[in-house]
Amino acid sequence: MRLSAMRLIVIAFAVLGISMAVIAAEGELDAMRGNMPLLEERTPEPLYPVENRDIRRVRAYPMQPPTIPHKIDNYQVDLNANRCMSCHSRVQVGESQAPMVSVTHYMDRDGNFLADLSPRRYFCNQCHVPQTDASPVVDNTFVDIIDIIRQSPDTEQ
Repeated sequence: MRLSAMRLIVIAFAVLGISMAVIAAEGELDAMRGNMPLLEERTPEPLYPVENRDIRRVRAYPMQPPTIPHKIDNYQVDLNANRCMSCHSRVQVGESQAPMVSVTHYMDRDGNFLADLSPRRYFCNQCHVPQTDASPVVDNTFVDIIDIIRQSPDTEQ
């Protein structure tokens, strides 16, 4: 019993010490906050407008899920409804002219085909996202394998 009380005291002092170190570090910078002192509020990034062109984009890397080329504000995607499927389900694409979701979205984890959308593929925004015109935070240096093969000296004859 005494050992537990002693451990609690040690933990309390450790938490207090860390808290004091954070307070003492006022003015130090944290790169994740954009080189802003820890105890100052940063001006948030602007909310960039979502692209709404309905044009398919080239994928940035192999097996990238397609991005959403239109606004999805106020789309209901929850346990009760999936607004995306009102255009992208296989029974609606003829009328909507939207691309049908991949057949993999109609498969369970064992590879069996289902009559309806797989529950594990139901929440579209887990993989698919709309795009904005914001500049990238990190440079993308991806080069497609086709471009690498085309530049290879072995392919020149």
